[in-house]
Amino acid sequence: MSSYEQLNNLCDIKSLSYSQLEEYIVSLGGKKFRAAQLYQWLHQKLVTDYDECTNIPADLRAVLKEKTILTALKPIRVQTSQLDGTSKYLFELYDGNLIESVLMKYHHGNSVCISSQVGCKMGCRFCASTLDGCVRSLNPSEMLDQIYRIQSISGERVSNVVIMGSGEPMDNYDNVIKFIHLLNSEKGLNISQRNITVSTCGLVPKIYELADNNLQITLAISLHAPEDELRKTMMPIANKYSISEVMDACRYYIEKTGRRISFEYSLVKGVNDTKECADMLVKLLRGMNCHVNLIPVNPIKERDYEQSEHRAIAEFKNKLEKCGINVTIRREMGRDIDGACGQLRKNYIDNVDADLT
Repeated sequence: MSSYEQLNNLCDIKSLSYSQLEEYIVSLGGKKFRAAQLYQWLHQKLVTDYDECTNIPADLRAVLKEKTILTALKPIRVQTSQLDGTSKYLFELYDGNLIESVLMKYHHGNSVCISSQVGCKMGCRFCASTLDGCVRSLNPSEMLDQIYRIQSISGERVSNVVIMGSGEPMDNYDNVIKFIHLLNSEKGLNISQRNITVSTCGLVPKIYELADNNLQITLAISLHAPEDELRKTMMPIANKYSISEVMDACRYYIEKTGRRISFEYSLVKGVNDTKECADMLVKLLRGMNCHVNLIPVNPIKERDYEQSEHRAIAEFKNKLEKCGINVTIRREMGRDIDGACGQLRKNYIDNVDADLT
């Protein structure tokens, strides 16, 4: 059984590929065609209990209950913005850990931002998810089920997925790749790879590895500064990988995949929103097949970062546009509902701890 995802000696059935599920069902003494039926229940009908699988024989369901874990995240809290309808979900995992996900509604469809880890160890100063470090990485099933539960609760089809919530996806690389293939499977939700975005703070070796995988996803780089010394004050990963190394990896990725890269740039008042920073960013990115996503930073109480003023944001954007760089300002969403990454989870845990003291 070494080829199967294992969890406390139980098979993590929702993390299995279709071919693995076929093999597993046969190993349990079931007919091979039962795998097709079960896969549909798990990944299209999004069931949370084997008893809902009405065309699976009762004896096989009994064995599955005994030998597998059927991941079904428990919604603990849902916040919905009165400003734009964005919904933020706090989910409990099988071991009691908490993660958060976000449903964002756009004209082009519904997008879900998911977490890839419980917490994060990268230490970026503008992010709430890293304040208590990383507890563990998520399994493919736990990433999938964020989307499944949101789609079931909201009753709306999810068309775009962004792995940009709590955690560093490249620090959970193998499980993220498995998750992408499961999400993209025509036997599941069949979400196009081109509608999947993976965000990284810049783990250079993993960018090269991802490029060689030749997926058609969108890669987003959390850049946030145009030069090394400033980036080191915002993102500890910059002490390990220089901007030059990140850029070399990005060029390799573009060459290998033919895909445009997105650079995330959180604008912080008086820190990285100056004319000088804009000039350096132009010099860094000019001629590259890329897009810059300017993000007015979401303030969090544990940090002293403030959002840039509207004029500074507009001037920064105009400078990049005039120099031929594709740029947009990310629409602020969920500002009234603990909008910063990791904020809902952090506030919930702090409140529970306060109640216990």
